[in-house]
Amino acid sequence: MLIGSSEWLFLAEIIVRTAIMFLMILLVLRISGKRGVRQLTLFEVAIILGLGSAAGDPMFQEDIPVFYALVVFAVVIAIYKILTWLAARSISVHRILEGKEMTVVKNGMFNVKSEKDEDFSTMEFFAELRNQSIEHLGQVRTAVLEIDGTMSVLFYTDAEMRFGLPLFPDAYQEVDIATFGGGVLACMHCGCIQQHGTVLEDPVCPRCKYDKWAIALNTKRIA
Repeated sequence: MLIGSSEWLFLAEIIVRTAIMFLMILLVLRISGKRGVRQLTLFEVAIILGLGSAAGDPMFQEDIPVFYALVVFAVVIAIYKILTWLAARSISVHRILEGKEMTVVKNGMFNVKSEKDEDFSTMEFFAELRNQSIEHLGQVRTAVLEIDGTMSVLFYTDAEMRFGLPLFPDAYQEVDIATFGGGVLACMHCGCIQQHGTVLEDPVCPRCKYDKWAIALNTKRIA
């Protein structure tokens, strides 16, 4: 049930095949110059998945020579190097292969234009911003989601800082506009800042047409 009708000699061959394929995958990752999965773009992830498929079958299928997989690896590496060379010399090719960076936060508010142009979700980026010790959007001048998944952030100085949408769960709570005592509110969807009186007259956000509001914060950033 565990090993079927396989011969012990072929089981030893599987160990050797697996070791060869594993070392080849590590070699390809080394050639790509990446130090971790976090640094891989979608283009590179697709290549790694393809190589994984090519490496998997020769590991345990006796009728598939390891040499065939090595040929696949060599061709894929050659194509990768050629496309990388072209991408380095052409912005258009670079955009096609790896996509483009996205401005997530602009002037202390989520970039509504990105939401219309991309598969953009406000909540998707809350954790990324919190991981950089950002308490509210009023501390952020610009935040850009890079093509490798990392977040680049430019902060306001303490003197420039403004009211912003809170990012932590305890503060990111919908407020009852009718009973709220007064102050500054932030749209829970895009981070647009409005005075309570303005929201009381028209609860619909002028930027994104959302109608839920949270109490805005203006605490200074602690580095």
